[in-house]
Amino acid sequence: MDVIELFAGVGGFRIGLERASQNDFHFVWANQWEPSTKKQDAYDIYVKAFGNKQFNLNNHTIYEVSNQDIATVDINDIPDHQMVCGGFPCQDYSVASTLAHSGGIEGKKGQLWWSIEKILKDHPTPAKYLFLENVDRIINSPAHQRGRDFAIILSTLANLNYIIEWRIINGAEYGMAQRRKRTYILAYKNDTAIYERIQSSNPTDWMLNLSPMAKAFPIIADNIEDITIFKLDNDLKSVSEEFGKGCKTSVFENAGILINRTVYTMKTSTAYNGQNGYTTLKDILIPEKDVPKEYYIKDEDIPKWKYLKGSKRIEKINKSTGHKYIYSEGQMTFPDSLDKPSRTIITGEGGSGPSRFKHIIETSQGKYRRLTPVELERLDGFPDNHTAGATDSRRAFLMGNALIVNVIEEIGKQLIKAINTK
Repeated sequence: MDVIELFAGVGGFRIGLERASQNDFHFVWANQWEPSTKKQDAYDIYVKAFGNKQFNLNNHTIYEVSNQDIATVDINDIPDHQMVCGGFPCQDYSVASTLAHSGGIEGKKGQLWWSIEKILKDHPTPAKYLFLENVDRIINSPAHQRGRDFAIILSTLANLNYIIEWRIINGAEYGMAQRRKRTYILAYKNDTAIYERIQSSNPTDWMLNLSPMAKAFPIIADNIEDITIFKLDNDLKSVSEEFGKGCKTSVFENAGILINRTVYTMKTSTAYNGQNGYTTLKDILIPEKDVPKEYYIKDEDIPKWKYLKGSKRIEKINKSTGHKYIYSEGQMTFPDSLDKPSRTIITGEGGSGPSRFKHIIETSQGKYRRLTPVELERLDGFPDNHTAGATDSRRAFLMGNALIVNVIEEIGKQLIKAINTK
């Protein structure tokens, strides 16, 4: 099928799906644009890896990889496609109460979700399948209306005649080298065979056994009888204003599906039997002889690292109110364990300055060092030196902003099987 990739970053979805099946996933267009920087590192890396062909569409020349604000892209410049994939930004999606849905979104980046909706709604060949990724906390945001943002996303897609399912998956729980929880979303248009198959299936059975995500990453119900079922309003303004009001926690659990505007969601746990093995931090390290000297921590800086990673209670003052309060932090492991999967890579992983959140490992010679760009790429499942060409700090940022490619690959394999099942 022809695929377009939105918010493409350095191409994690493309690498994962092409590994799953180059014959089944054919990428025809991508968009990557970073508004906050003049240098477009992610775009440059994507083009270096995959090229950027010119082609003619609607009597003018366009590029296979677009480097402009997705909100300004002419939908007629997007080729026909059957699938949309991408890791969309996790911002505020609420519909402004004083404006029509087409124009009113609170928060500049919140508009990006509606760019996805516009493509799904207005393109001459609406996508039959969606494969999206976001942070795990999206099912629980924002703080003042728990689950509202996710409810808006689900309701938007339901209004466009999709069945939508989701799972929160932590790669490390399935033998991968990094503890990274993310929400993965699959959606199926009402003119697909898989849509009809879901309609005739038991929702619980689909979530636990039949879904491409369940086949790729097996789960069991914490309590098979404990399933939350409710209807989701089709009025986006109402969902935006009312959903989750007064709730301390979200109604959405780590697995769920929406069918005909009815949500079925339940708590589940990993059911991994180790068939693919277990990968730890030490398994992805490059040989010590290849580590540049600047990645080693100077002896005089080690106390700074230990302090930042240690537990602490600090009295602080709110500058606005003058109120005094105690800020506390728990202790973090120093150095990071080599015999376990790594912690989640964050965008601030780069740079030599001491930090609470950067990874530090101890070498066989008793020295401490940071992780190199290649090691960070391996933790995310990218090819070695995929991000070469950017500065080391930017390479670390891009990996902190990426996803685990292996998760995309495994879901992609099962998605193709599900689509091809008659």
